[in-house]
Amino acid sequence: MNTLYIAWQDPQSRLWHTVGRLRREDNGYSFVYTQGALSTPNFKYLGRMLDLHRHYVSRELFPLFANRVLSRSRPDYPDYVRWLGADPKKNNDPLELLARSGGERATDELCVYPDPQVNVEGFCELFFFSHGLRYLNEAELQSLGNLKIGDRLSLVPEDGNIKDSFALRLENGEAIKMGYCPRYLNKDLREVLANTHIDVSVARLNLDAPAQFRLLCHAKFVLPAGITLFGGEEYLPLSPVAKAA
Repeated sequence: MNTLYIAWQDPQSRLWHTVGRLRREDNGYSFVYTQGALSTPNFKYLGRMLDLHRHYVSRELFPLFANRVLSRSRPDYPDYVRWLGADPKKNNDPLELLARSGGERATDELCVYPDPQVNVEGFCELFFFSHGLRYLNEAELQSLGNLKIGDRLSLVPEDGNIKDSFALRLENGEAIKMGYCPRYLNKDLREVLANTHIDVSVARLNLDAPAQFRLLCHAKFVLPAGITLFGGEEYLPLSPVAKAA
């Protein structure tokens, strides 16, 4: 896991914009703002990184992101890592933990998501937590509790969704809603879904976790020819140094 994107939700429009890119480098980490940072006048900057056109480098993970990974000294760290499908006994990669958790905090409108990995079999793989579980009704919550690791899920376009025109609903094998795919993935995954099958399954079911960590999903697919995930203009770096690299 070497590249993560940062999405920011406009508090007025509630739309998500990809505003930055975090990357692991040979000697540490780099961060650049992307074209998405210019797509709304409401976005200013992140943390102490005030210049939208600067190429930031650091030997350590930038505080803005390091603070989104739970400290190993916290008593709830083993549960947190377990919910993410990692091993609490190992020295887990902070970028991996950020990618799985989304790095979301109640105090801001940010989330983090990974550039998809291609495994040795040629499949793109994504892990994400189901969103919107707090809105499920009693019958849907009961069905959620009956899921097992490995159970198949479906991504269903919800064209009538007035809050998100790209909404993808998650359903179990009985077509019962199990939440939603995260909004910042919807547009690209819809394009993939229109061209090929996306295999989605339950990676973890954490009934003892907060709603945001309850259902971890695993998506696997072969990227269709001519389609590039996260290849739109909003992902292009604003820094001329990053562009040259």
